Amino acid sequence: MIIGFDAKRAFKNNTGLGNYSRMVVSGIARLHPETRLLLFTPSRKGNYSSFFEEFDNVVIVEPTGLWRLFPSLWRTFGVGFAVRRHKVDLFHGLSHELPLALPKGVKKVVTMHDLISWRFPGQFHFFDRLIYRVKFSHACRVADNVVAVSRQTAADLTSFLHVPQEKIKVVYQSCDNIFFTPVTDEKRADVRRRYALPSRYLLCVGTIEERKNQAAAVRAMALLPDDLHLVVVGRPTAYFEKVQAAVRESHVEERVHFLHNALFSDFPALYSEAQASVYVSRFEGFGIPVLESMRCGTPVVAANCSSLPEVGGDAALYADPDIPDDIAKCVGSVLGQREHYSTLCFSQSEKFSPDKISEEIYGVYCVE
Repeated sequence: MIIGFDAKRAFKNNTGLGNYSRMVVSGIARLHPETRLLLFTPSRKGNYSSFFEEFDNVVIVEPTGLWRLFPSLWRTFGVGFAVRRHKVDLFHGLSHELPLALPKGVKKVVTMHDLISWRFPGQFHFFDRLIYRVKFSHACRVADNVVAVSRQTAADLTSFLHVPQEKIKVVYQSCDNIFFTPVTDEKRADVRRRYALPSRYLLCVGTIEERKNQAAAVRAMALLPDDLHLVVVGRPTAYFEKVQAAVRESHVEERVHFLHNALFSDFPALYSEAQASVYVSRFEGFGIPVLESMRCGTPVVAANCSSLPEVGGDAALYADPDIPDDIAKCVGSVLGQREHYSTLCFSQSEKFSPDKISEEIYGVYCVE
């Protein structure tokens, strides 16, 4: 089988959609060496330009001729012609979209991660919402199979885009390979020193934005012991001012710390050194920080909504994301049974191993 991928984010994105793209492609390349994988990308330049060099069955396809002057247009319009020229059997859009003009004989698969712009339209610019609606709707309409990364996303696809249930296949995500390697004592000590971490802290990872709801985690700190701190890791947005206001109103200025430029390579150590992680986002298509934390054996307190209980299972405790007292109670319970929950974390996270996910994706390719 010759499989084509929309691989722009595999080369460009450091986290999220980039990690997912690299996981799927590398997993299938390794587990199914008999396949030939073509990565269609406007440019191979980026932090991961050499990532796929170890695989003999992976070929990178970039725009040629005049298309090189218009790489974005090539990704939308030109890839279809390149797919026909390379005699691709199946094309997988790894992040919400499929190129126009894909040949009729090519099987089409698209992965849909979430429909957050439908649920929270006010948090997106008008033209971004318009682009998402056009691209997402087109991809789900022309795809033979739609991969949803959670049952929550599958339900949203049926509700908002009216995708037939028989067309949807739920295949969960995994997390980056760095979370499957034990963190050394030297690395942990180095990360503690470089980020001046407090001795006992909760970790909260994610872009600091309204939906992620970091202000509720901050307010919960006022109800927890004074020696426990909160370390918030993520890129700030306008919502950061509300979080800072919550810090002042809760009188926890000395106990809340923000890391806006933490290296992704340091994340496993940041999780491993934490007493627990707190992820009380009001809505997620999957919730990768929950899985990352579990891979590090760090207990999780998550919001009791959207896809998060699917990821955490019995290994996490769940709180109402709008009630700080509930969040604080769950944190206290997790810390009181930390060893128990840490053991559960490892067993739960095994359900999302990269090999398991890659094989399930390959199974979708083989569906008639």
